[in-house]
Amino acid sequence: MIYLDYNATTPVAPEVFQAMRPYLEAEFGNPSSDYLLGIRAKDAVARARDQVAALIACKPQELIFTSGATEANNTVLKGVARLRGQGQIITTAIEHPAVLAPCRELQSQGFEVNILPVDSQGRVDPDAVRRAITSKTILISVMHANNETGALQPISEIGEIARAAGVWFHTDAAQSSGKIPVRVAELQVDFLTLAGHKFYAPKGVGALYVRTGCAFTPLIQGAGQEGGRRAGTENVPYLVALGEACRLARERVAEDGPRFRSLRNLLHARLLAGFPELVLNGPEEERLPNTLNVSFPGFSGSDILGGIPELAASLGAACHRGEETISPVLAAMGVAPELARGAVRLSVGRSTTEEEVREAARLLLGRVGVLRK
Repeated sequence: MIYLDYNATTPVAPEVFQAMRPYLEAEFGNPSSDYLLGIRAKDAVARARDQVAALIACKPQELIFTSGATEANNTVLKGVARLRGQGQIITTAIEHPAVLAPCRELQSQGFEVNILPVDSQGRVDPDAVRRAITSKTILISVMHANNETGALQPISEIGEIARAAGVWFHTDAAQSSGKIPVRVAELQVDFLTLAGHKFYAPKGVGALYVRTGCAFTPLIQGAGQEGGRRAGTENVPYLVALGEACRLARERVAEDGPRFRSLRNLLHARLLAGFPELVLNGPEEERLPNTLNVSFPGFSGSDILGGIPELAASLGAACHRGEETISPVLAAMGVAPELARGAVRLSVGRSTTEEEVREAARLLLGRVGVLRK
């Protein structure tokens, strides 16, 4: 199989597996225990927190470990809403369901939710955010990189606007972390979401950055772990894995980015050479280096991929796939239904080779040729 769906999930890196393995075997202590086995587990969690903090350049105490990005997003949106009582939340039409679904729930509870449009490249206008802010605004939530098109949002500009207005600002950085440099001070965010399985850690572990001075009402209450902000016995093996994945990402991001971009551009060029009508969905430059979302006009993406069992790719965001319907992200960008129907998302990763990219292009073009006949 040729795997080109790294935006959906990544394999666990060998180094990550080796780092977590002892904590699945002999080092099984509870970090809340006072004897040596528990102390070693507590130290492992602290070390992991330091490693995650180093990746996004924050203080270790500003991090909360979660089960993933969905929990982290829900924690920010619902937690800030419960803390503030009422008010307005600003977000965008291209957010992941882990943001839009909580927003819809809050809307049903009386909160005002302002969903901003995006342009044809899938990017939100910072001035639109500025205009949307009112005296009732309690939170702005804009993703860093879109999971379908890879479009990078002007987070730093929005962060500057939010800070000037005295409004807390959250970004879902699940897709960008580990692929491009992500530093909270440069982005000017108050909350930031991470998902381990997007950068070679296991599924089911993530983190939430909470800038010092910001607060929320905890979603999960209990014995008071994570400084009382997220109760529950720590998943030590997975936290160790997340920390190691962050250490690897920090070391590799400078070399991975250019390599991903080269492979992505090669794939695009070969598809375009064999199918000149190919349409790029999203920005040419302002996107993740590993992501290519293209439409084959006149064809169905599901018909294309359905005939290539040896190629793993996606028709849209992998965590909300279903029947053949137009992607909400592409619809928000104004992509015509006939083009959106033929969209395919291809994303490369650390294990992707140039040979695989060339073969993937050959398979896609061959399948289109069969369908055309």
